[in-house]
This record gives sequence, structure tokens and C-alpha cells, in this order.
Amino acid sequence: MQEVISVWVRDPRIQKNDFWHAFIDYEICLHSNSVYFTKKVSIVRRRYSEFVWLRQKLQANSQLMLKLPELPPKNPFFSLNNAQQITERMKGLQKFLEQAVQSPMLLSDSCLHLFLQSQLSTSKMEACAAGRTRYTVAQAVQCCGLRRFHSEEDPTTTLSTSRDSDSDSQDPTLQIKALAINKAASTPSLNLMGTSQEGSLSCFCGST
Repeated sequence: MQEVISVWVRDPRIQKNDFWHAFIDYEICLHSNSVYFTKKVSIVRRRYSEFVWLRQKLQANSQLMLKLPELPPKNPFFSLNNAQQITERMKGLQKFLEQAVQSPMLLSDSCLHLFLQSQLSTSKMEACAAGRTRYTVAQAVQCCGLRRFHSEEDPTTTLSTSRDSDSDSQDPTLQIKALAINKAASTPSLNLMGTSQEGSLSCFCGST
């Protein structure tokens, strides 16, 4: 069977830190039958600064042996109210990930897997990839969709107590069909109020 890795970026949402500060994050959907991924279907949300972190880590870990795909450039005039700018950035982020998952060298990097399939923050992804956490990369990925880990938490405990609710136990065929339906849909309309205007994906790894 031919290995397939499908990844796409969709559903931009405005998230507010407080009254004065806001940012946009994007839903990253992954569907794969590749041996590189133990979790075949996942959904997480990431913001632009986290993509920048990922590229920097991939560049450092590859020791300049590989030319990495480019991210859409940072625009000092980027506006949260400009739908065209948001759409163009979203397409650029998807192109970056599509190219990244085609490289066997990058697919062997733990940072890429944590970025795509965990709910960890950048600092915790870095610590986990370096082996400075009580949980492994595999455990962080497996716990995706359950809850974010605090520095003192051990995902193995979360996993053992929440396995019944982890939709990894759901029928993977239904999950894959749900993703296929959403991928076949037209480009999603922008939702600048922070709630999705599309039907929610029937997947196990929800937004943060």
C-alpha cells in the first residue's frame, strides 16, 4: 500500500489573550497511513509564531544539511480583520507543512510530530523532544485531545485514566471519512468572531 500523508490548514480563529491582545490560530488536520505516524488522524490548533518556532527547530536539528521550505513572511501590516491576508497566510502555512512531511529527515524529528499531533506549548515541546519531561514524545502524541499538560503533570497518568474517552478507541474509518468530507469541501470561510462557521470535524484531537 502506498504511504499517504495528508495535512492541511484551515479554520482560522481569533483568540483573545486579553482586551488589548489577540492572535489568530489555525486548525491543522493530519491523516496518514505512514509508518512515521502512530496516530493516523489528528487535529490540533497552532498560531503563526509556533510555525516560526518549528522551522527554527527543524533547521537547527538538521544541522543545515537540508534546505527547509519557507514560511509565509511576517507582515508588519498584517491585520486580524483582513480576510485576504489571513487566507494567504493560511495557504502559505499549509504549503510549508506539505513540503515538510515529504522529507524523511524531517519526519524523523520529534519536534515535527509534537507540533502536528500534541497540545504542548513550544517550551514543553522543546523539553519533551530533549527528554527533559516525565513523558515521552509518544505519550504526548497519544494524549492529544485530552487536555494540555502542565509542567508538573505526567501524561501517562492522564492517558490511563482517560483512555475510555480518548477517541482513538473510536472507529478510525468514521474518523477518516469525516476528514475526507471536510477536505473535499471548499475553502472555509473566515470566522473572525472565534467560532467555526463550518460543521465540526468528527475527530479525536480538538482545539486547544
